[in-house]
Amino acid sequence: MSTIATIGTARDRLDALWGRGRDFLGTELAVMGGAMTWVSDAGLVAAISNGGGFGVLACGAMTPELLAQEIDATRALTRRPFGVNLITLHPQLDVLADVCLAHGVHHVVLAGGLPPAPVIKQLKDGGAKVVCFAPALVLAKKLARMGVDALVIEGMEAGGHIGPVSTSVLAQEILPEIRDVPVFVAGGIGRGEAIVAYLELGAAGVQLGTRFVCATESRAHPNFKRAFIRASARDAMPSVQLDSRFPVIPVRALQNEGTRRFMDFQRDVVERFNRGEVDQKDAQLEIEHYWAGALRRAVIDGDVENGSLMAGQSVGMVTREQPTAEILAELVSQAEEALAGRYGYAPAPARGETGPVLALAGAAG
Repeated sequence: MSTIATIGTARDRLDALWGRGRDFLGTELAVMGGAMTWVSDAGLVAAISNGGGFGVLACGAMTPELLAQEIDATRALTRRPFGVNLITLHPQLDVLADVCLAHGVHHVVLAGGLPPAPVIKQLKDGGAKVVCFAPALVLAKKLARMGVDALVIEGMEAGGHIGPVSTSVLAQEILPEIRDVPVFVAGGIGRGEAIVAYLELGAAGVQLGTRFVCATESRAHPNFKRAFIRASARDAMPSVQLDSRFPVIPVRALQNEGTRRFMDFQRDVVERFNRGEVDQKDAQLEIEHYWAGALRRAVIDGDVENGSLMAGQSVGMVTREQPTAEILAELVSQAEEALAGRYGYAPAPARGETGPVLALAGAAG
């Protein structure tokens, strides 16, 4: 038996491992909810926060007015900390940042590209903590110099728009080098054992998205949830670019009729361009607009054949619909069991005896 485990429980060790992340987020668990457009609304975000994690609202293409309403709706459901994810390419990014500050949002996640330095300053001057995505070590260092308060490194196993590098490689590349700010790991995480592995590599916490899509509190259409429950990891594939002259940012999603037609659509556009029937700019726009509205069609309307079923490879670990609090409790239990097995820690108290996670889950907020 390792001498590490002579005192305390596996939960004590887990709390120590993600203590920096818990302190930064102000939560019981250093588990961020991935901001998923059309999915991460007030209901799911509040459920994650009430369960001890850190819910993150997906602003997406919302107007400032809609974002303000969603923040208010979330606050009506929870008194616990939560954040807002803003897309850096949004034409009203600075206005959305002001909305967050005016509504007392203490953590803002900037995603979708290198964030403008003035917006980082705007948020920090307003008292908010700024979290940004770092797809490479050089950008992680740059963002730290720009004054961001925390980073998320997300590997290609994630759902939605992805980069080319796996989570495990990014973690090895970035975690040993970035110590000045907390780093949260995301992409392909679906069990507590994986959470422990990244914490022991130096992560402050983790971010999960796909795992929460089938939460009871998720607004996703029943058809959308059923598609997730039936899927395996290999069903979540990145979109394919047919011609290098027309770049396609890879999107990981479950394969359906829509993804198959996308291939034919690209082929048709390229052939029309080669015949001189359309110029390169218009051809590129046609390809980019193919998926316009497709995520909403799948998530909200339930059109799982033609809509976009964005999902990470951890979708194979989504086996049923269950309450958010139960998902979080399972992750913690798996993490504790991994630590107990590895180091011989005393078993955690029965959930009904102290139940820190379940107790939080029962809070109305």
